[in-house]
Amino acid sequence: MLHAYGRVLSEEEIEAGLHREQVGGMWEELGRLQLTFLTASGLTPATDLLDVGCGCLRGGIPLVEYLEPGRYYGIDVNPSLLAAGRHELAAAGLAARLPAGNLLATGEFEAWRFGVPFAMAIAQSVFTHLPANLIRRCLIELARAMIPGGRFFATWFECPSDEPAALAVTHPPGGIISYLDHDPYHYRFADFVWLADALPWQVSRLGDWGHPRGQKMLRFLRRE
Repeated sequence: MLHAYGRVLSEEEIEAGLHREQVGGMWEELGRLQLTFLTASGLTPATDLLDVGCGCLRGGIPLVEYLEPGRYYGIDVNPSLLAAGRHELAAAGLAARLPAGNLLATGEFEAWRFGVPFAMAIAQSVFTHLPANLIRRCLIELARAMIPGGRFFATWFECPSDEPAALAVTHPPGGIISYLDHDPYHYRFADFVWLADALPWQVSRLGDWGHPRGQKMLRFLRRE
């Protein structure tokens, strides 16, 4: 499974920094935003954090710097983006803080393979690129990786409840257009409640969190 960021990058392209644009740019802004949000939500340096769709570590760089060494874990479908993330870590002088086994290339969301009981996870700009069946798969697999009471935060493009049949929605302030049936996708909050049905998740809409392209935030609370 490859989403919009799935093009394989060469070593030369990584050296040139093309991975930053491949994941949508706003490198510094979105990296800081994720750290600010997560620390305000209870992240501490001693937390084992899972970054779903970590890509080339746009959010991972500030998070690796903040967390105790070895506490950051990331999964992504694109191995070349993970290689670019390693490149970014080295450039930032942070390579020694992230063991090689803490990054996993998988399109199946198998974070349980780390063998770590996660209390917190984030998926920034992942559900915006996924059809509903893959979101359901993500929730199934992450339920296996997180402890009761664990929180999984995920961003999405919201379709207003009063426009349930909208084929396209424009999202301020960035002006991104999302679609019912192709990438980038939008969903109603009720769709996530349905996708989590019969799974051990309680879903809450947190709404605005300062995303520069208008993505909203969800919280999935892992039940007993």
